[in-house]
Amino acid sequence: QAIQAINGYTNMTAEEFTNMIFQRIDVNNDGELTLEEFINGVEQHEDLMELITKSFDLSNVLKVIQNG
Repeated sequence: QAIQAINGYTNMTAEEFTNMIFQRIDVNNDGELTLEEFINGVEQHEDLMELITKSFDLSNVLKVIQNG
């Protein structure tokens, strides 16, 4: 939920958010993500790469804290 809030995905539940990400990168649809699937999925989807990058960038956390 915190990652969603930091990155502007507050219009869906944490479960919906996770399912959306999972469906996009679980290419063999086996219900599991291998490290290879995760890396390839993030590399192939620019918006996911941005999301992951923002999640590790603490400047966004500071902005959220400053803006209440």
